[in-house]
Amino acid sequence: MPNKRSKLKKTNQTIIWNRDALYFRAIASYLYQTYICLKKKLLFVRKYTFDVSIVLFILTIGTYVFFPAMVNADTEDSSIQDSKSLSLMVSAMQNEMRDYGRLPIAKDASARRTFHIPITAYTSDVAQTDDTPCITASGLNLCTRNTEDIIATNFLPIGTRVRIPELYGNRIFYVQDRMNTRYDRHVDIWMKDFGDAKRFGLKITKIEVF
Repeated sequence: MPNKRSKLKKTNQTIIWNRDALYFRAIASYLYQTYICLKKKLLFVRKYTFDVSIVLFILTIGTYVFFPAMVNADTEDSSIQDSKSLSLMVSAMQNEMRDYGRLPIAKDASARRTFHIPITAYTSDVAQTDDTPCITASGLNLCTRNTEDIIATNFLPIGTRVRIPELYGNRIFYVQDRMNTRYDRHVDIWMKDFGDAKRFGLKITKIEVF
């Protein structure tokens, strides 16, 4: 004798299957009907393409004419609605086209003091300096900088600007090094080449301190 539970189970499975099949058939039918509807509409548009274009063109122009605020809502910049902001923008545009001219040229300052003192020259040689011949008293590396505009002296502060007009015209020298303590009013010019320093010798001339 067959089992009642087995028959009931098979019956339930058949019902579920029939219900799912009906559901899928309904979806397929709906999609097909939608396709047919769209096809008919597309056929209408293709048949009356020119007429549809004219209608759309008239609607677009009418929207711009009768509803300009709605059409231009996204393109308007709220930052230029008030006259003050608009005036600032116009001024900025005008400034870009203006000739700003030139800044005034500063005149050379007059020397604060002048001295007539002996001047010699030295190089980055251990015999003439110490065991760090390239490093000045201020910590400047003369060899790396490699510019002959540094002087050593004891009676002027580090960083003082000096000019030696009779020998170098308007060339500016900077106090960055010190001499032996036995030299008081004396200036030593740093040079790259030992031969140039030797040929320079000893000169007594005027220096201008700024």
